[in-house]
Amino acid sequence: MEERRNLLEKLSSQSNISKDPLYVEDEGQESSIQIEERYARLPWYYHIWYVLLSVFKARQPVKLFEEHQIANLGKHIESIAPGMFNYRRNILLPLFHRALNDLKSSARFFFNALDASVSRDKGAFYAFLGSLEMEDIHRRLLTEIDPVSIAQGNPVASESELRSAALHALEDILTTLTNEQKQAMYYDARSLFCLKELAGFLFDRLIMSFAFDPTANGEICSANLVKEQLASLNNILFSIQEPPPLSLLESMFIFVLQEHKGEQGFEMGKEIRTLLSRTEDALVAIREFNKQVPLTLILRYANRDISIQPKRISGGEDWFIVYRDYWKQTVESLFSDYIKKRRRQELMNSFRYFLKGNNLKILTNAVSESNPDGFPISSSFNLSFLLTFYSAIFMPEINKILRRILIEGEFFRKENRTEFTENYNELIKMEEYIKTFEAKIAPDGELGRRFDMARADMSSLPVKRRKIQLITEDAASQAVNIVETMRRAMSSMIKVLEGIIKKESDVRYDTLINLKSFTKSGNFIPGIVESIQKFQKALQILNDIEAMEAEK
Repeated sequence: MEERRNLLEKLSSQSNISKDPLYVEDEGQESSIQIEERYARLPWYYHIWYVLLSVFKARQPVKLFEEHQIANLGKHIESIAPGMFNYRRNILLPLFHRALNDLKSSARFFFNALDASVSRDKGAFYAFLGSLEMEDIHRRLLTEIDPVSIAQGNPVASESELRSAALHALEDILTTLTNEQKQAMYYDARSLFCLKELAGFLFDRLIMSFAFDPTANGEICSANLVKEQLASLNNILFSIQEPPPLSLLESMFIFVLQEHKGEQGFEMGKEIRTLLSRTEDALVAIREFNKQVPLTLILRYANRDISIQPKRISGGEDWFIVYRDYWKQTVESLFSDYIKKRRRQELMNSFRYFLKGNNLKILTNAVSESNPDGFPISSSFNLSFLLTFYSAIFMPEINKILRRILIEGEFFRKENRTEFTENYNELIKMEEYIKTFEAKIAPDGELGRRFDMARADMSSLPVKRRKIQLITEDAASQAVNIVETMRRAMSSMIKVLEGIIKKESDVRYDTLINLKSFTKSGNFIPGIVESIQKFQKALQILNDIEAMEAEK
């Protein structure tokens, strides 16, 4: 927040964005007064004149007055905006067509900016914006709904009670919003909505209604043909009367640029200044269109109704609902992560004794608390456990028993020997498999290089995300394959070892022909039993880790 405040202060002093209104109603645009009322306000001698005309033309005096007003309006339009509108033919002229194209180009800039910011995640954007407009509220939300702080204050509370306490704190904080803060957020939300309506306006459909006319040496269009579309555009322009606040623009552009932060040569302030310069160009174009094109007057003439006025479009009123829902989802996400982390710690504590007090061997290049920018692997916790299990349990303890069986054991059934050997070979390669995979996700490894290239890709955001997704899915598939290979090998080895120590043979697994030669030392059978138990414990831990990782 400190960084954002400093950036905003610097941008405020450097910004060239004019604060002049975008839409100013022309003095020639009279207020919305019905024609009957206008006629009633005329001096008495005008009434006599229109009554006399009505006798000769067989029309009501008020209708004759209205026709006269509309004719004067057409002349007025041609005088203040020559080349825009031919009132005699009721057509929009080439100059209007060019102004419309310029407005379309300006609106397109805002479409791209909005698409990469508020349209991507409206709730997150409002929360981001709220950190500037409501700094005190934002700070309270960050601290008072923090799961760790709440848990420290309620050490005996259950998980559901802790979550309820956070949601209650959220509602309490939101009740302290001041009217000034609400108004600032509403103004920003409304500005966004109106810009979005302009950016999303169907300019192409309107422009395609124009056709080339050789006599006009350009594109023309009947005003009657597009008057409904023009009325919609007029309402939007009328609703964007003031330039959007700098804090809103800055928030929007940070959202646009945030994924590039950290790239070599990237300067957030410089990039935002560039976008602000383009914003000023776009706002100038909107301001010029409103000055040059008397759209309300043209609509009055086209509709033969001089009382027509643009209407403010509604929008932005939902900002508080979106803002609150975002923070509710944030509470759920924070507590989900907190509970997951706590259960992870509990799980680690539970099998620390099993691993002889050894800490997990975290994969060097995978995402972890110490390496948040590493390669994201969903099964990295399982791989870390297996790596530690291999060095702390399997090799120094279990392998002593298995190796002796491999070298000296004589199985009754040939298939039991084959199964034992295959499983042993897989288990003995456990560390090799994991180390090989770890090398692949290193920055200079096959997957690591592809991942870094995808993150630096300059393609569109959806394409970039898809590339990253495909790479991480490929890595996850390889990691899961290692875990499942070890799981199958352990499960199968348990059955073979149980067959060896059973007094009665079953259909599939049997004991060793030379079992007596193994039992002379007295510690062989207990060693097999202990190995079975350790394999079973390892499988249980793998299942517990997967269950924890699967929690939402």
